[in-house]
Amino acid sequence: MSEAIRGAPGPAAGGGAPPLIGITTYEEPARWGVWVREAALLPLSYVRSVERAGGVPVMVPPTGGLRGLAALVSRLDGLILAGGGDLDPDLYGAERHAETGPPHPQRDRFELALVRAAVDADLPFLAICRGMQVLNVARGGALVQHLPEAVGHKAHAPDVGKIGTHRVQISATSAIGKILGDAADVPTYHHQAVSRLGKGLSAVAWADDQVVEAVELQGHRFGLGVQWHPEDGDDKRLFEALVAEAAGR
Repeated sequence: MSEAIRGAPGPAAGGGAPPLIGITTYEEPARWGVWVREAALLPLSYVRSVERAGGVPVMVPPTGGLRGLAALVSRLDGLILAGGGDLDPDLYGAERHAETGPPHPQRDRFELALVRAAVDADLPFLAICRGMQVLNVARGGALVQHLPEAVGHKAHAPDVGKIGTHRVQISATSAIGKILGDAADVPTYHHQAVSRLGKGLSAVAWADDQVVEAVELQGHRFGLGVQWHPEDGDDKRLFEALVAEAAGR
């Protein structure tokens, strides 16, 4: 994983063009103008974070079919698995908790297949919040469905609809540690987290209550997951590292 920071030749290397960074989207009803319709949504903070890091953001909505996944992955230089609602607990063999949100079966199915295709293709990726949970479940892991019940506080999502902040400790020898250092104050909003790590994943950052806050996929060119929301903070180094890797720098 240490090679992930230095980078290796990628699809955009040598051509001078900025790398294409796919970003998964929400699938929700939305209102604009006179319309209320189902939409593929993405907070602009993701788009702007990629742009500021030197990449070209490409929205990747959850599609009903999976036939084009290999072609999609082959055309991207990097991938961000964005945040969003809770995964269906059936996907990791658990009964639904009363606080678990409504299922989004098409998005779950698409993103699980997408991250598996990205892993197979050695595509650089950054999995954010729900995205880290998707990565973990795709690798056979499981989730805590409601953290306040498990840890006895609401510090990971202190106010409804508002991003909070807490400190994480980071393994200094990890790829994320080499990017951010051994500690960071991070933007947070989540009520679920990793319980059982998936195959090949290593925990590399923790909150004070020992909730896993970041993972890395061992043996992958650049496979990082963070439970926090870097797109909503001032520190854009994770996006810069992803774009640099995607560009082959």
